[in-house]
Amino acid sequence: MALRSHCPSLAIWDDHDYGANDAGSEYPARATSRELFLDFWREPAASPRREHEGIYHAERFEADGRSLQVILLDTRSFRDPLKRTGESPLPPFKNGYKPTPDRGTALLGEAQWEWLEATLREPADLRVIATSIQFGHSYNGWESWTLIPGERRRMISLIRSTAAEGVVFISGDVHWGEINRQRAAGMYPLYDVTASGINQDWDVIEPSSRRVGPAVSEHNVGWIEVDWAQADPSVKLMSMDASGSIRNQVDLRLSDLNLPPGPAGR
Repeated sequence: MALRSHCPSLAIWDDHDYGANDAGSEYPARATSRELFLDFWREPAASPRREHEGIYHAERFEADGRSLQVILLDTRSFRDPLKRTGESPLPPFKNGYKPTPDRGTALLGEAQWEWLEATLREPADLRVIATSIQFGHSYNGWESWTLIPGERRRMISLIRSTAAEGVVFISGDVHWGEINRQRAAGMYPLYDVTASGINQDWDVIEPSSRRVGPAVSEHNVGWIEVDWAQADPSVKLMSMDASGSIRNQVDLRLSDLNLPPGPAGR
């Protein structure tokens, strides 16, 4: 109650909120989970989230001529089943999922993709895209966007084609904290701040070739701090432990998240 009284709280679900470990569209009680989730987070009866399947949503915050867009993706309701490696014993990356080569494999579903395109075309200085599973790391066998590479390429292409600047991803799921950076042609670097969770620790952290700085295995939270008063606002991406100590920090300027000039960018 104290937190709610001081700041807005925005939420999306991951698998154990949704109802089953690593579950997607095959989960039979997803409609019931949706209603329970929206009720728990006190989503108003007239909320647009109650008018469509899934729980994707966006909020906009404006002050002093600046705008922040928070985009909440639903990575559960529409996702096709994952593929197993079939290997036994499992390889060193420990979890047995493999990427699917099928370009038709769904993660967000067409209705959500259409909504996302329209949302990214809205003006905003900074856009935080919340995805429950990791977006920016390299493949390690665990559930993430790396298992459906066609959908990850589609996301990057959509950001580029809509000329959406200022995108930063936030994610969870994996029980440790880290910051990853993905580079793509004609794009600014796409950062993914992973935090999970404030009541969890993890003894083994999987490798990622895109990780920037150290990972945090202890109880952790993610933090994004923006100084809007500067002409070119500073953007700090941070991993903190439960004591509030900063364990990793990436310092950016908002202009670092601008598309490059030219046909591949703007």
